[in-house]
Amino acid sequence: MYLLDTHAIIWYVTGNEELSKSARDLMETSRCFFSYASLWEIAIKQAKGTLEFCISIPRLKEALENEEFVYLYPTEYDAERLKDLPDIHKDPFDRLLIAQAIGNDLTIITRDSRIPLYDVKTIW
Repeated sequence: MYLLDTHAIIWYVTGNEELSKSARDLMETSRCFFSYASLWEIAIKQAKGTLEFCISIPRLKEALENEEFVYLYPTEYDAERLKDLPDIHKDPFDRLLIAQAIGNDLTIITRDSRIPLYDVKTIW
């Protein structure tokens, strides 16, 4: 089972060729989860004008669920797990994704080269 990093979500939805063929194949054939952290990150970047991605958050969530991706809510255990993560990655959204992946035994679909520095499974 897999957890989608934010860029994988955006590239999948937009059909961007930056998404690797193997990542796209996994997303189309495997059980994949997407996190509230990704929706939060997208909303913040949209509000700042640093992300050219015009889909509203409710519409994006619906589109992802229509693709049969499973919505993963953060829990108090994910928040607690954040305390034990080494200070490798400064991005709070990615840190929450890492905590959720560890807690749910998920492999993160990501191109981010810093995420594999944690004790978490990744694939691209």
